[in-house]
Amino acid sequence: MLPFKISVLIFVRDEAGELLLLKRNKEPNRGCWSPIGGKLEMPLGESPYECAIREAQEETGMELTEDDLHLFCMISEKGYEGKTHWLMFLFDCLKPIIGLPDDFDEGQFAFYKESDIDHLPVPETDRKLLWDIYRQDRSGFTALRANCMGGMPEDVVVEQSTYPRKPEGLG
Repeated sequence: MLPFKISVLIFVRDEAGELLLLKRNKEPNRGCWSPIGGKLEMPLGESPYECAIREAQEETGMELTEDDLHLFCMISEKGYEGKTHWLMFLFDCLKPIIGLPDDFDEGQFAFYKESDIDHLPVPETDRKLLWDIYRQDRSGFTALRANCMGGMPEDVVVEQSTYPRKPEGLG
């Protein structure tokens, strides 16, 4: 039986529209670039919004409220890397970040254009699942589930979407 973890990812942009990404020093996804985020403090009953606000403050120093965040996707990954089930809540941060945050023990920060994402080392499940949804439907809402036991997302089911067609890359 695999553990089940709940996390958030927060897509933060600067005033020029470039994305803030973190090159991770720790597992999962060491050496890959990803949006900021982290796991919910489940013993405290933390909500996904509370977690996103806390993680943004801890990792970047940004002070956010619920009004600064738009939940645009929920993804359930079964058996990620054969180790863990994940339920991830993806937020678009509506408030731009001012300046590049300092690097910290979890990794180093950089700003990238959306077009750069295709050429960066990012987790393959992110490449296949979340980046197309971010690009195409971040103002709406999409719910997905995928079997990731084999290392790649398989049997992807779009459970709900405000986007008029299935996001590219979801077969």
